[in-house]
Amino acid sequence: MAEYEKIESEAELRELLGFPGQLVQHKVIGVIDEHCRRFIAQSPILMLATSNDQGFTDVSPRGDAPGFVLVLDERRLVIPERPGNRRMDSLINLLSNPRAGLIFMIPGLEETLRVNGRATIIRDDQLLQKMEAQGRTPLVGIMIEVEECYTHCAKAFKRSSLWNPDSWPAKESLPNIPRIIADHVKLPGIGAEQVEASLNESYTKRLY
Repeated sequence: MAEYEKIESEAELRELLGFPGQLVQHKVIGVIDEHCRRFIAQSPILMLATSNDQGFTDVSPRGDAPGFVLVLDERRLVIPERPGNRRMDSLINLLSNPRAGLIFMIPGLEETLRVNGRATIIRDDQLLQKMEAQGRTPLVGIMIEVEECYTHCAKAFKRSSLWNPDSWPAKESLPNIPRIIADHVKLPGIGAEQVEASLNESYTKRLY
């Protein structure tokens, strides 16, 4: 394996990449103010980053209709845990390390909202009922006690043209997900057709 020059200190990074400007240094707030609340209310998807006490890291999406995240007050928000594949990587990580990072996105808006804080897995029926969807109440939720809120600049989205449909690849050229899963699991009798049928059933019958 080839060896590459490594950067091993912040001083080296700063010398190479510089320091943040005054605006960036002062944009972080410690509460969910009216601007952040409005952003969260319009966001149909977020990315949740967690790690356990051994450093194992996971990033996974959480999404639903805009407003699916419940803001309790200026310090707390709750993410409903909808049915998934039952790996529960994020939840299990949070049991040993409560630190979590969120990135909220709004389609068409290139800036994002970042929220960092401490997470707790909650099981409170009265609270969870407020996040009912399609007649189903989540069994648990992830409560975030906010420590940092700030907007993230649009450069990554501008460079990627993520929200520009003209830049999207042709549908027929997209990765074949059932084939990928079948090739990865390598289980007897499980081919792309079986995986596709299982995915379709999950997407149509087990979203909530």
